[in-house]
Amino acid sequence: MAKPDPTDKLLDELIAGKTPEEILGNEGILKQLTKRLVERALEGEMTHHLGYEPHAPEGKNTGNSRNGKTAKTVIGESGEMEITVPRDRTGEFEPQLVKKRQRRLPGFDDKVIALYARGMTTREIQGHLEELYGVEVSPQLISAVTDSVMDDVAAWQSRPLDPVYPIVYLDAIHLKMRHEGRVQSQAVYLALGITLEGRKELLGLWIGENEGAKFWLGVMTELKNRGVQDILIACVDGLKGFPDAIETVFPKTQVQLCIIHQVRHSLKYVGWKERKPVAADLRTVYTAATVEAAEQALAAFEMKWTPRFPTIAKSWRSNWVNLIPFFSYPPEIRKVIYTTNAIESMQSSLRKMTRQRGAFPNQESVRKVMYLALARISKNWKRPVLDWVAALNHFSVVFEGRI
Repeated sequence: MAKPDPTDKLLDELIAGKTPEEILGNEGILKQLTKRLVERALEGEMTHHLGYEPHAPEGKNTGNSRNGKTAKTVIGESGEMEITVPRDRTGEFEPQLVKKRQRRLPGFDDKVIALYARGMTTREIQGHLEELYGVEVSPQLISAVTDSVMDDVAAWQSRPLDPVYPIVYLDAIHLKMRHEGRVQSQAVYLALGITLEGRKELLGLWIGENEGAKFWLGVMTELKNRGVQDILIACVDGLKGFPDAIETVFPKTQVQLCIIHQVRHSLKYVGWKERKPVAADLRTVYTAATVEAAEQALAAFEMKWTPRFPTIAKSWRSNWVNLIPFFSYPPEIRKVIYTTNAIESMQSSLRKMTRQRGAFPNQESVRKVMYLALARISKNWKRPVLDWVAALNHFSVVFEGRI
């Protein structure tokens, strides 16, 4: 039989007969214990610094000794509390748990950053901290805390990348930002890579006023400068000039236009009553077993619908070279390259986190929120996107010598 833990007995005695308010409240036991623990830890740091315990005889004539304490108000997860920090006579003591001029206990900044990463605005975080912990924190302090991640953002955005990515998805999400006193819609460009291990990796994010092929050319150039030597397949939406921008930097890359984007674009020209049959006939094109079967299905679609909707078949014909690469692969690979859903699902999570924010004050705030939100999202990217061993073997044959 296990011996009873003396700590449990002590805790039971501390909370016996106490109300939740007396335990967790602003002046409760938890806050008092936190204060005592911090002060005891600081005393321990001072003992280590001086080399002897308080009042110990070996401290005589050492040239330095304790010299009272300084009161200091700090903010922690339990709210504001006043602690005392020991001093030494020579002023050489540098506490580590609560450093000089530090006003926030360890863990508090992480709490603020976590709330920011969930899409909460500075004002919302301010209200949340006051309501939950009784802590009054200025918007300027919250901004200063969240600004601390900007060095991480810069390091992440410029980090070296792998030489080869079998698949890269490229797309943009549009957000409202203030620019020169006006609220404008600006594009946040995202590049999501699939590594040689089959796992997702966000390669970077870029901000521009409008989504355009010229901007994407700059993105591709940056990826190359950061170490990317080859991309086997680039999955993109139907932006005009996009394939050219990619092939300018990575001439061997196979460009796959998103079939779902192509279908959505096609249905814009169709009234509600006929959307269902038109969509069904388009489905016979992109679900065909082979390129030849797809061409026959497109020809049949053209004969049936061109008199009513001439733009649709014309659009498919003009993009055909970049719509059909996925037919060269088995079904398990097709389903991950014929659409940009992999990056769109990530964008959907980002929209949920940013929807309540309205307009961002500047591009820097967008980078902070996006970086922190993406860090949370990427924690779930642990499994390969498909049966990666089989996929890699297939890529090794199709792209011989490039893996």
